Amino acid sequence: MRLILHSLAFFIPVAVLAALTRGLLLGSQSPFFVLLATSVVAILIALDVFSQPERSAPDDRVPDGVWEAILWALVVLHLATIALLPLYVFRAGFSLASLLAVFLVGNASAQGIVLAHELIHRVDRLHRLAGRAILAGVLYEHFFTEHIRGHHRRVATLEDPATARYGERFWPFFARTVPAQLQSAWALESKRIRATSLIDRRQLHNRVLHGLLAAWGAAALIGIALGPLALLAHLGQALFAVVMLEGVNYMEHWGLQRAQRRVSVVDSWDSESGLTYYMLIGLARHGDHHAHAARPYQALRHYEETPKMPWGYLATAYCAVFADFLLIPRLDAELRRRGLGPYRDPPPAEPAPSRA
Repeated sequence: MRLILHSLAFFIPVAVLAALTRGLLLGSQSPFFVLLATSVVAILIALDVFSQPERSAPDDRVPDGVWEAILWALVVLHLATIALLPLYVFRAGFSLASLLAVFLVGNASAQGIVLAHELIHRVDRLHRLAGRAILAGVLYEHFFTEHIRGHHRRVATLEDPATARYGERFWPFFARTVPAQLQSAWALESKRIRATSLIDRRQLHNRVLHGLLAAWGAAALIGIALGPLALLAHLGQALFAVVMLEGVNYMEHWGLQRAQRRVSVVDSWDSESGLTYYMLIGLARHGDHHAHAARPYQALRHYEETPKMPWGYLATAYCAVFADFLLIPRLDAELRRRGLGPYRDPPPAEPAPSRA
């Protein structure tokens, strides 16, 4: 039964791909079917508010190959939606259908970043390349470097640009975190390859540079082949996806301060929403992910002691981006209730040295 519920991960990309494909195959870019797919997204967000909690232990009876098949099927779907959008807009022109299509693919791409997040945490080259390809599709490939080597090391500290501070609102956080994450990723890569300046020849081995060239090179090809409107559509879906990604980053660590050197499960916000757990391949159990970063999505565990978001990820992320004033009081109350963040007890004082 739980394996069947994981099919929720396919709802948004399948709905989006079906709407785009229908318009391309029939040669009619009517907004009706794109609007129908948009309603699927809206319904899922509403359901995420009232979703039943999912606290059960991982099911180890399902072969690993099944979980892998889900990942690779999602990879194909998400790359296909990104690729088809510019062609759809090229044929539809500037219209309501095109605007809805950009919104739809932006939502699908935001979910695709969750998939990329799972893939880049794998140790083998193929998984990581697939994850980086999805990130390049939203012009955010540097997330691979910054998330793995920066965020996981500095999470829930003032040194981490992806950790929202106590009381920080979303759009100031967004303006701060986006350039800071790119700068951090570049610095991490420059240090790895021992490059001392931007014009150092060793920067040719910089993975962040590779990602920027791949992402913006693909965008340039779209503009050359299909025109400026198709390029704007591609950039639009990428921007929407990145905003929603940072909405997720914002709420995943808002106000938390690490109490010890080692990352704990209470250094991340979790969601108990069953819809979020199944549709976003385990991301709801973010505390366990940070405590055990190599653990695959199907093996992540529920912890009662982690701070809990008021709703599932979809609803909470939309609230964070578009109505953070409604979200912040709820997060603050949860931190106060659990004694976390600014309400955490101060560490005990160091014992005075002996004078004997």
